Amino acid sequence: MRHRATHRSSFASLRPARVLALTLGLLVLAAATRAADRSVALAVADHGFTPAEIEAAAGERLRIEVTNHTAAAIEFESFELNRERVVPPGQTVAVYVSGLSPGRYEFFDDFHQERRGALVVK
Repeated sequence: MRHRATHRSSFASLRPARVLALTLGLLVLAAATRAADRSVALAVADHGFTPAEIEAAAGERLRIEVTNHTAAAIEFESFELNRERVVPPGQTVAVYVSGLSPGRYEFFDDFHQERRGALVVK
């Protein structure tokens, strides 16, 4: 019986290393991309959102940090941004938006609709 020398085992051993290197590279790239997001604090109190208006540049990646300073849950909602997040009392959630064209994007607290604000993209 003839024994065939195969290089498959050495190729197979390199494959997991390549996959690991590619995965690590993608994670580093994702972390660098997230670091490029601009973060804006948005507080919710009984009287409404502070600031009531946020500005951003067209196409900018924006992380809106919504902090609920009320005694009850709020729901950050925007039809124009296609975003909806419940924020428990005393908690902060991140709402990400990107690739927006110039315009005014309204948001509100769906549980208390008198609380309103806007993202103005220039």
